[in-house]
Amino acid sequence: MCRTVPTLIDSHFHLDLHPQAEELATRIQTQGTKTIAVTNAPSVFHYTYRLSKQYDVILPAVGLHPELAFEIQPEISLLRKWLAKTRFVGEVGLDYVAADKRNRSAQRAVFQGILSACAEYGDKILTVHSRRSSADVIAAIGANYPGKVILHWYSGNNRDLDKGIEYGCYFSINSAMLKSTRGRNLIERIPRGRILTETDGPFVQVRSCPASPLHLPETVRSLAVLWGKSEAQTATMISRNFSVLLSRFATSDTQSH
Repeated sequence: MCRTVPTLIDSHFHLDLHPQAEELATRIQTQGTKTIAVTNAPSVFHYTYRLSKQYDVILPAVGLHPELAFEIQPEISLLRKWLAKTRFVGEVGLDYVAADKRNRSAQRAVFQGILSACAEYGDKILTVHSRRSSADVIAAIGANYPGKVILHWYSGNNRDLDKGIEYGCYFSINSAMLKSTRGRNLIERIPRGRILTETDGPFVQVRSCPASPLHLPETVRSLAVLWGKSEAQTATMISRNFSVLLSRFATSDTQSH
């Protein structure tokens, strides 16, 4: 009897920032990894969208990165136009590394505008940045958001994490999180039915090289060790979680095991 090989999932990857994006997309297609290809500005989304028409594993996400929000705030109108073309939105969110009040205010206005625009569709899948801003991000999403939210590379406190879980958020984890004690502790606190894998390349490095979906087997291997599961069991669970995420009606499994 032949066993079905679980589909690998990269729920947050910057394909357009890779110097040989088309060559890499071909390799991702061969590997069969479903990849949410996030973008940092609506004005560059057209490139990733075009690649998604050539490679069916590439799921194009239109984004407006919080670190760019102050400078390119008017591009939110372009993002709204692209929403008719894709179900995936990201990278969006808040980033409070910068302490400038005007910057943070612009970020919140942009993020709220994106949340509102996506809510009109009801089925958008958002991959959200929340560095040093998890409380405000989760409060903005709220308990009854009409879409699905992935908190990418979550690094906030346990209180905000628990609130995100209560609100139905998913969490995408990467190799950098699995290498740190704090990252592993956060992962173990998240219900397994809410966990997805990501690479966040090129911002995460693997052996001094930019991470890509090609490195996902290593992430799955490390997660399997943390969970005390086989690699096949772990990959199957992540693939199942992603299928639930894509479903317009099913709710996620919140069990820990």
